[in-house]
Amino acid sequence: MIPMNERISRILAQMAALDDELRDAVHEQESRMFFQIKGKRVEFERTVREAHAKLKTNLFRWLVTNRPQNLITGPIIYAMIVPLLLLDLCVSFYQWSCFPIYGITKVRRGDYIVFDRHHLGYLNAIERFHCTYCEYANGLIGYLREIIARTEQYFCPIKHARKILGTHGRYNRFLDYGEADDYQAKLEEFRVALGKRT
Repeated sequence: MIPMNERISRILAQMAALDDELRDAVHEQESRMFFQIKGKRVEFERTVREAHAKLKTNLFRWLVTNRPQNLITGPIIYAMIVPLLLLDLCVSFYQWSCFPIYGITKVRRGDYIVFDRHHLGYLNAIERFHCTYCEYANGLIGYLREIIARTEQYFCPIKHARKILGTHGRYNRFLDYGEADDYQAKLEEFRVALGKRT
């Protein structure tokens, strides 16, 4: 029988390979969508831009046909920008000040916070504004999660005894709960790995 750690390592390697394959397939499909990425700009073919422009809902019609609960709850949703900006400031400062001390490679915020939906010609101004908010909020949470995941790997790379939902990508490689043999040496290996390009 294969030891559990070897089996888990094999499954994780298969998952990583499948993740790469999925990323390639999605990219291949996107390239058939008649757009090109030029720097930070996304450019569609002329025929696609024209089709998108025809599909755009004008602001008045959008306001009239939009669900009333969306308009009513809008101020509550957008009030969240204050804690999000504060969280962004705090976690960025933490990473900027502490990661160099720990020898942890910094998380690139541009890998997580991406603004590109405003290039979609079928979105009106309000829809683009909604998309920008969601791009920022979800990107920020991903950015924050990776910073905290690297911090956890540095200080406490140990799995929980209980099954938990929503673990980050580093969690499955952590030490098993109760795996005490050579803990300090293994912890140092995890820490050294954080200084490499991750």
